Amino acid sequence: MQTLEQLNDDFRAEGAVTYNLTKGRLPLADLVCAQSSAAVSLHGGHVLSFRPAGGRELLWLSEKSWYADDKPIRGGVPVCWPWFGAHPTNPELPAHGFARLARWDVVGAEAFGHKATRLTLRLQDSEATKAMLDTPFELLFSITISDKLEIALTTRNLGSAPLRLTQALHTYFGVSAVTDVVIDGFDGCPFVNTVGGANAPGLQKGSIKIAEETDAVFVNCPGEATITDPGFGRRIRIAKEGSNSAVVWNPWIAKSARMPDFGDNEYPGMVCVETTNARGDEAVIPAGGSHCLKAIISVETI
Repeated sequence: MQTLEQLNDDFRAEGAVTYNLTKGRLPLADLVCAQSSAAVSLHGGHVLSFRPAGGRELLWLSEKSWYADDKPIRGGVPVCWPWFGAHPTNPELPAHGFARLARWDVVGAEAFGHKATRLTLRLQDSEATKAMLDTPFELLFSITISDKLEIALTTRNLGSAPLRLTQALHTYFGVSAVTDVVIDGFDGCPFVNTVGGANAPGLQKGSIKIAEETDAVFVNCPGEATITDPGFGRRIRIAKEGSNSAVVWNPWIAKSARMPDFGDNEYPGMVCVETTNARGDEAVIPAGGSHCLKAIISVETI
């Protein structure tokens, strides 16, 4: 396991990437460039922050979030892999897979002049992961900051049989008031409403407005989504690659109260628009092949 001293000796990019600790003393990479900054926890390969220079933070983190090496972090961009949601056959396995609970290694840190900075992380199979996924693999996660945040999760199947998986870049966005934002990019897309286990199918008509607990899985949606936030005077754009599905989520009142790592009154300040391979949009990776799930997040003033 890489120590802070090793990370700062071997993977420091002068003026662009340094290493520190989170408040729970988990290892943290700080990224900066002329146009933005970011923070990435090596626990979970988890992007915690992205802030354009002179602007407001784009991501949301719960004040109640655990920062412990055996628990996920609530907020930012959790990496859900190699399954999204509950495990399809074994409910004893961790929700959203094991990648967000694992310690990732740094394998690259680069500064592209003053314009962009990139951190590359890696997660490989181990004795612990083989009990949950009996396929050798390599995950590479690149986080590139410039005037936008580009996150790319590449799965390499090192086994001798196809690897089928569901996954997500489970992005939590900070908003001024969730009831005031407008989410676009899903008009005409089929969805499944999973609130309360209903799994009720529907077809989106027009923009999405949040006025109750929302947990909708959209399919046939390969294009860009937007979050228009008049209170913060901004529009967030979420473009993607390697994905034909997405999730829009807000826990609302009752579910917030049931989650120990989510403040009872925090739900108005966030909404998730997740880049996924889910609900029939599984990634099937042939032996020796790879798949890249990518989100490109930018912001503009309105």
